[in-house]
Amino acid sequence: MSRQVEELRRNPDFLRHWLRVIRPLVKVWHRSEVRGLEHVPDGPSLIISNHSGGGLTMDWPVFVVDFAERFGLERPFYLLVHSVFFQSGFGDALRGIGLLPASPENARTVLESGASLMVFPGGDAEAVRPFYKRNVIDFGGRTGYVRTALDAGVPIVPVVQIGGHENQLHLVQGKQLANALGLRKNLRVSILPISFGFPFGFTAVLPPNLPLPTKIVAQVLEPVDVRAEFGDDPDPKVVDAHIRKIMQSALDELASRRRFPIIG
Repeated sequence: MSRQVEELRRNPDFLRHWLRVIRPLVKVWHRSEVRGLEHVPDGPSLIISNHSGGGLTMDWPVFVVDFAERFGLERPFYLLVHSVFFQSGFGDALRGIGLLPASPENARTVLESGASLMVFPGGDAEAVRPFYKRNVIDFGGRTGYVRTALDAGVPIVPVVQIGGHENQLHLVQGKQLANALGLRKNLRVSILPISFGFPFGFTAVLPPNLPLPTKIVAQVLEPVDVRAEFGDDPDPKVVDAHIRKIMQSALDELASRRRFPIIG
């Protein structure tokens, strides 16, 4: 049975107010930079990125602030996120700023509308990977984004971000703990990460520690036309390996220029 397709309810006026609140956080607290936005095509595209920062990931806020400043609020831009975020009273607000529950149907709806769509293939598991893997691209074997781009006939635009995973000390993903508590079965949540930070010390998601003022830099890479490079019916695993390879190379380059954690 197919999942319900969401109506696109992004509200530029609401997004404008939200950006006024979030911009000081990303530009002052995190001193964020987004480089290479000229690589984003004019038409629809699937923007994919690594995912960092645990439960307080700033990847999308950092990106959308600069995206809106360059292309304007009227250009539609959406993000797919875990459906658990819409099981609260904030669903309408999330939809207003361009968030949708992650599903192939919603991805297709966005791309067919001519909008840009951002996804984090590594999902929550990558967002809470251990600190020592902070500069490693890890999609956990997920290749669905490749089929999404092929079916919609749009290019894949890789983005790499660095710095977000230094907002606290991420220790373990907590997969076994999540299974023991039945989170996977009841909420489709496969992890219960444990981290160490300020002011609560060791936490398992709640209470959330405050993010350290780590400098976050994002780099947009050149788009990949999957059919032009791999043919009409490529193996998604082969395409995914290529995408991750160029992303890892770009992330390694950013890491080589980073002097110190948090400071940047």
